[in-house]
Amino acid sequence: MQTNRRRNDLRTKAIILHRTKYGETDRILNLLTPEGRKSCVAKGVRKEKSKLAGGIEMFTVADIVIHESEKSDMGILTSAKMTKSYMNIISDLDRFELGSKIIKHANKISENVDSPELFSLVNQCFWALDKDLNRELIEGYFLLNLMRISGEDVNLHRDTNGEKLDADKKYVWDTYENSLKPENNGNIEVNHIKVMRLMLTSPLKTVIQVKEIKSLLPEVLYIAKSVAKIS
Repeated sequence: MQTNRRRNDLRTKAIILHRTKYGETDRILNLLTPEGRKSCVAKGVRKEKSKLAGGIEMFTVADIVIHESEKSDMGILTSAKMTKSYMNIISDLDRFELGSKIIKHANKISENVDSPELFSLVNQCFWALDKDLNRELIEGYFLLNLMRISGEDVNLHRDTNGEKLDADKKYVWDTYENSLKPENNGNIEVNHIKVMRLMLTSPLKTVIQVKEIKSLLPEVLYIAKSVAKIS
């Protein structure tokens, strides 16, 4: 996405990562944008007739303008217009919990990673959650790609012995080596590997179309959580 600048204004898209009350009527915002994480103050946003309030709801995407100052890292939010709403996420506790986890992890990673891919990843997962699609698929897709974006790829090409993965072999996930280990009675086969490779190279909308993917998800999600070090 191209960002338009005029003087000290940043015009871009944003997803709310965190909101903190500040003073009597303001909020401090952490925003995920295609340019990375941005922090700004939304002045007067807690007033009843604030024009900014509708554009800074959780689980939405907004077109925003931040006035940036050379004297401070904290910009001023001057415009926010909601363009996408994923409010169905908050209508279901399980969806809300997963959506909140996605925000939490994205907020943490964005402290050190400035990548338009992270914005796209969160947006795709919000879309899928809003549609109430398979949550194991959404979580696995999110975690695998989160690790890729942060620089920790899942090894899906060679096993723990350094040998190329074989379509005729079975594997187990070795959490210590962070790779697949050959095992005659392993529960990970070629289709698991193909699905994970697809997850790491394709949009979520494409992955969702894979037939019989549901049966592969428990093992895929286990690997994704292991790599992301999430229990």
